[in-house]
Amino acid sequence: MDKDSGKIMALDEAIRTYVKDGCHISIGGFTVNRNPMAAVYEIMRQGIKNLHCYAHSNGTGLDELVGGGCISKLEIAYGGNGKAAPTCIRFRSAIQKGRIQCEDYSNYHMSLRFHAGAMGVPFIATRSGMGTDIVEKWGFSRQMRESDPLLPDKKLEVMDNPFKGWGGASKVLLVPAINPDVTIIHVQKADKFGTCRMEGLSFCDTDQAKAAKNVIVTCEEIVDTEALRTTPESNQLPFIHVSAVVPVPYGAYPSACYRYYDYDPQYLSQHSKFAKDDGLYQAYLDKFVYGVKNHDGLLNLIGKEQLSRIAADKRTGYAANLDRR
Repeated sequence: MDKDSGKIMALDEAIRTYVKDGCHISIGGFTVNRNPMAAVYEIMRQGIKNLHCYAHSNGTGLDELVGGGCISKLEIAYGGNGKAAPTCIRFRSAIQKGRIQCEDYSNYHMSLRFHAGAMGVPFIATRSGMGTDIVEKWGFSRQMRESDPLLPDKKLEVMDNPFKGWGGASKVLLVPAINPDVTIIHVQKADKFGTCRMEGLSFCDTDQAKAAKNVIVTCEEIVDTEALRTTPESNQLPFIHVSAVVPVPYGAYPSACYRYYDYDPQYLSQHSKFAKDDGLYQAYLDKFVYGVKNHDGLLNLIGKEQLSRIAADKRTGYAANLDRR
């Protein structure tokens, strides 16, 4: 990177620089919304393995990383691709066949864990989850935790309320912070230094970014810094948290990017059919992921006609008259 380009990097360079075999990684987005798909496919093409992944409630990004054999350990609340796959198929298969180790939390727990990481505190106390199996059932054993210095000693901890029952609670549940080596998010707009603007729901992306040691931001477009400064209240992530900025139009495809394009129901439906069969899924990967050089190659396979169908309506931010069956 040179001074004039700020933090702008090519996607392959950003992934090669910050995502290593065995690192702890977090990906942003929520189910079929704003998954950093261009970055996910680049991780797969570079053959990066043994990732420890954290996800709030992810979709295609999670499923592809699992299906591509990139993830060995996962901490997550939920993985689904909407109607096409209420539970992500390669994710579910990997769990059932014991190909990855997984520990589950509630959506709220994962939000709190990223928030604790962003705050720089080791844990956050809550009452949510008390009395549920989430507390009792661990995905990672004590022995595994002892052998990995990056894992907390316990999944969760129930403790007496130190404030003598203030708030009506005799006990509270402590959830451990998450501090990934790298978080990858996709946003609508960013300047060359990394100040980000997410339009629509931001999900947990801001805390996921602030909790990480390094942050890769892919974006639909690079805009002038002054344009973001005119309405600073609309920006969610300041440049100080960002390591690399990568302009990638359609970088969330086939998931949605609000006000730019909708998710592609046709692609996701076909993906679900392929994902149910190991042979078909491998053929899919060979064509759509490993068979193209970059994300532009994938978009060329999809074609301009299909991309025009999912283009966002300027008034609503979603595709008008899109057949979602």
